[in-house]
Amino acid sequence: MLILRLFLILVTLLLVLSGGMYVFTRDRRYLKFAWQILRFAAVLLLLFAVLFVLERYVLTGWRVLL
Repeated sequence: MLILRLFLILVTLLLVLSGGMYVFTRDRRYLKFAWQILRFAAVLLLLFAVLFVLERYVLTGWRVLL
């Protein structure tokens, strides 16, 4: 969980910095970068959620059957 918290802090920091750079420079590549970060973070969080559900319910249920 510590790694997940550090990842969320890093993503938040990158999004805030990218948004700030867009406000100061009006360069749209910073918005594109922020969008890429957001998509990558969403995919990675979805992967963690699937692995958590797999560990929590499927493997625990499998242990009950054996």
